[in-house]
Amino acid sequence: MSSARRGERTDKDVVAGATPLVFVVDDDLSVRESLEVMFRYAGFQVETFASAQEFLVRPRALAPSCLVLDVGLPDLNGLDLQRQVAGDRADMPIIFITGCGDVPMSVRAMKAGAAEFLTKPFDDEVILEAVRQATQRSRVTLVEQCELCAIRNRYALLSRREQEVLELVISGLLNKQVGAELGISEITVKAHRGQVMRKMQVRSLADLVTIAAKLGVERCSRSSTRQMQ
Repeated sequence: MSSARRGERTDKDVVAGATPLVFVVDDDLSVRESLEVMFRYAGFQVETFASAQEFLVRPRALAPSCLVLDVGLPDLNGLDLQRQVAGDRADMPIIFITGCGDVPMSVRAMKAGAAEFLTKPFDDEVILEAVRQATQRSRVTLVEQCELCAIRNRYALLSRREQEVLELVISGLLNKQVGAELGISEITVKAHRGQVMRKMQVRSLADLVTIAAKLGVERCSRSSTRQMQ
C-alpha cells in the first residue's frame, strides 16, 4: 500500500521534487548581488538578506536549502547566528564566507557543524560545488525527517492495545503467544495485527520491524508485558 492515496502529494514528495533554495546573508550589497546571479544561473532558488535579523524572520521553507553566511554581520555575527539556527535547522547546512577569516574562527565554525568555510575572494566553482553538496545533504536529511514524521503520525493512530500487539509481534511472538500474553483470543490478536499493518501501511513483518526501530519502539519481553497487566 502506498503511503499516500493516488494523486496526493506528501511532504516527502514536495521535498524530493523541490528546487534547492540558497539563502545568502551578507551586509555587502555587491556580494549579495553577484552570488544571487551566480546561484540562479546554476539553477538554484536564491533569497538574499543584509542582516541576520532579516533572515531569522523568514518562515521556514519545505525545500532543500543551505545558508551562505558572512561571518562579520552588523547586528548578529555569523557565528552567533549559526548557534541560533543549528539546533532547529539540522537540514540546512551552513557555508561561511569571510574577508578576514583566521584559523581559530574557521575551526570554531567547523566544530559547530559548518559545511564549509571560505575566504574571500573565492573561486566561483568552489562555492558552487560547496552549495551543491550542501543542498544535496539537506535534501537527504529533509526526506528522512518527512518519512519519520509520517511514521509517527501513523503510529499515533494505533490504539493502546494495537501498540501492545505491535510491540509483541516485533519481538517475534506468534499470534497465539501474543494472545496468551495479553489475555485475548488468537482471533482478536489477528484482528489487531491486521489493523496495525493497515494503519502503519506495511505489508510484511520485516517492514513493521524496520519502522518500529525508526520510531524507537522497543521489543517487549514477556515479563514486562505481564507487569503491564
